[in-house]
Amino acid sequence: MDKLDLYRQLIQELLLERTKLRSPNDPVKSQVIFDRERDRYQLVNLGWKNSSTRIYGCILHVDIIEGKIWVQYDGTENAIASQLVEKGVPKQDIVLAYHAPHVRKYTDFALG
Repeated sequence: MDKLDLYRQLIQELLLERTKLRSPNDPVKSQVIFDRERDRYQLVNLGWKNSSTRIYGCILHVDIIEGKIWVQYDGTENAIASQLVEKGVPKQDIVLAYHAPHVRKYTDFALG
């Protein structure tokens, strides 16, 4: 399997796993959005809390840009970058895009 296909597969699997963490009885649902043509992947939460408060928000946003995985946003406790590394993705292929470019040099990950 080629590197980009592997990255796509890993991202999709990790996002789908996270949708299963919610109780089936929870009125807030997790939903994945996969744009496979442009390599954009998101996990969003949506629903109603207490029948009066609308819940909608992006929890994870990951893109593949020029052969690297760009974590645009990660609002989870278990960072997707760490999970990707555990699955064998080299840190130099992961950009923590939510850090300013001048801060990225202080991480173990790619600069972008």
